[in-house]
Amino acid sequence: MYVADVTVSSSEYLKTAFAQNSFGTNVTAKTSVTAADNDAILAVNGDYYGANSSGFVIRNGVVYRDTVRENSNNGDLAIYKDGSFKIIYEDQISADQLVKDGVINLLAFGPALVENGEIAVGKNQEVGQAMASNPRTAIGIIDENHYIIVVSDGRTSESEGLSLYQLAEVMKSYGAKNCLQS
Repeated sequence: MYVADVTVSSSEYLKTAFAQNSFGTNVTAKTSVTAADNDAILAVNGDYYGANSSGFVIRNGVVYRDTVRENSNNGDLAIYKDGSFKIIYEDQISADQLVKDGVINLLAFGPALVENGEIAVGKNQEVGQAMASNPRTAIGIIDENHYIIVVSDGRTSESEGLSLYQLAEVMKSYGAKNCLQS
């Protein structure tokens, strides 16, 4: 498991990028390539928006897709201009309203792991056909301009991965107030 405890001087440093700098279905690139293309200091995989035909996509203040995803009860991680995070649900607000409210980026894979400081997933909850232990990535906020990112390898002889609940426990143990599996 890899943990990045990140404090930035300004929320302007918290950015997202598309693989190949292109919005579209099934556009892929190695994380290291996307990071190099965008002069990133730290980069992790994204929210898999390109594998889905619905679900909000907001990047750097631009709405790329505004259709509500089928499983909107997973929650999305809204990242605001001031660097704050909030869990939102697509069936309760429009993408345009989110941008008007100050959202600059939205991560929509889910589910929400910790919401308002409390674990938000059940001990046996999983995503789709996922097994209990999987490779996982999560991003959360601890305090103003203070973030936690956890990446867990999985499905290998060296690492079996984590369940959603285990990942939520890790995120909460680091003080995450709101976080999402991405």
